Amino acid sequence: MTADNHDASAIVTELSHEAKLKLDIIESLLEPCDRQTYGQRLKEAAKKLGKSVRTVQRLVEKWQAEGLLALTGTERADKGKHRISQEWQDFIIKTYREGNKGGKRISRKQVALRVEVRAKELREADYPNYRTVYRVLQPLIEAQEQKKGVRSPGWRGSQLSVKTRTGDDISVEYSNHVWQCDHTWVDALVVDIEGEIIGRPWLTTVIDTYSRCILGIRVGFDAPSSQVVALALRHAMLPKNYGAEYGLHCQWGTYGKPEYLFTDGGKDFRSEHLKQIGVQLGFSCILRDRPSEGGVVERPFGTLNTELFAGLPGYVGSNVQQRPEQAEKEACLTLRELEKLIVRYIVDSYNQRIDKRMGDQTRYQRWEAGLLATPDLIGERDLDICLMKQTNRSIYREGYIRFENLMYQGEKLAGYAGERVVLRYDPRDITSVLVYQRQKNKEILLARAYATGLETEQISLEEVKTSNQKIREKGKTISNHSILEEVRDRDIFVAKKKTKKERQKEEQKQLHSAVLKSKPVEVEPEPEIEDTPVPKKKPRVLNYDQLKEDYGW
Repeated sequence: MTADNHDASAIVTELSHEAKLKLDIIESLLEPCDRQTYGQRLKEAAKKLGKSVRTVQRLVEKWQAEGLLALTGTERADKGKHRISQEWQDFIIKTYREGNKGGKRISRKQVALRVEVRAKELREADYPNYRTVYRVLQPLIEAQEQKKGVRSPGWRGSQLSVKTRTGDDISVEYSNHVWQCDHTWVDALVVDIEGEIIGRPWLTTVIDTYSRCILGIRVGFDAPSSQVVALALRHAMLPKNYGAEYGLHCQWGTYGKPEYLFTDGGKDFRSEHLKQIGVQLGFSCILRDRPSEGGVVERPFGTLNTELFAGLPGYVGSNVQQRPEQAEKEACLTLRELEKLIVRYIVDSYNQRIDKRMGDQTRYQRWEAGLLATPDLIGERDLDICLMKQTNRSIYREGYIRFENLMYQGEKLAGYAGERVVLRYDPRDITSVLVYQRQKNKEILLARAYATGLETEQISLEEVKTSNQKIREKGKTISNHSILEEVRDRDIFVAKKKTKKERQKEEQKQLHSAVLKSKPVEVEPEPEIEDTPVPKKKPRVLNYDQLKEDYGW
């Protein structure tokens, strides 16, 4: 029987004092009680064992699966020893210590490379690999960190560890192992399609802890919530393809899913919705122990602010008292234009830079090199069920659905007329929605419904809401056609868009022109024509004798 494969028929004949204490605690926790009493017992058990509450819960789970073997376990006889020669152990430790004297810093990986070089010099084919080198150095590094009194493990050589709220330490060892997510206000004012200032949008980022690579974003005016986090995660998990209008020189090639989502304790990250997403997609949501653990995800916000936002029209800065005076006057970027600038900065600049802790690899190169295997492609439908915004609607006759004053129609929906369904949609483009029907505890996809007449368009939720308001103000009937026409009219306006100062001059010019047109028109008198003498006609001379002869006079 090996240490890693316990025999199910093994009998435990003797328990240590610690094992007996664990057994008493487990028995007390398994006794029937209400939820409040169980929570109190759990806290007391954690205090007695000197462990976290989550560790005690895992102990109970292991007890239920393995019985007494969970309390005793088995240990290898050579635990704490390494199956390499003492000479190699001495060489590894000496190399690490010599490489970290004074201002020099050497990582475990670099020690492993030196071991390989040494083996070639000695012509030895059997030498410690990098995993063995890591195991030899681990106790030394932990002792050094403990001596410094570091509260959080943090960086250990080139290795990063994060500490959870439950007291667990997670060593980040590869790409897509631990993702982090957070929100910030963009320090730049954004205008609507007609140039009126809306305010500052929110930016949500998803970052890979191992490589510091930004994997996905969400830009919008929705306040931080589990839905916003879900949309950012959806963007991070899917492959990203952008058109020529973004002007990208590199590709945003990151995708996949994490094993852990490491966040602060905000309501959006503690929500049942996010936990449900984690369960369905196969990752764990964990909370960080203290604010200082969030440096990986918060530091890029400062970089974005100083290198991108500070140079944009409408930049307001993070300090309201030191806000530039011209911020409101210069603001001219729409939300879509801002999103394009952010995407290009991340793809062509931020992810292509070398991080100081990453050696000679860019963030994107480290993400690629740190993958254990090619990430699995998650189907969009799987992500739609968990991540897209949703609303409830009824199906009308002939299979029509009405949402935000748009009429949608989908194949085979006529057979569900009169039934309530769930619509899931992406706020960036609501010309198509997914229609689901709830059946017990599941949601079944019925069809994809398209806004009639808008199949080839791309219109966001915010654009539709703005159009609805404009059409109402004009007293016109709202329909798919009227919304499309209103959006296109605004697009034409944007194509000819000018700065606020230029627009004010244009408005003054138009006003001046209108005033001139409103004045009475002065008709200039016709020019007088000088009289010219008209030639007199000569009198006609009649022959009296002839007249007498003709008329019988």
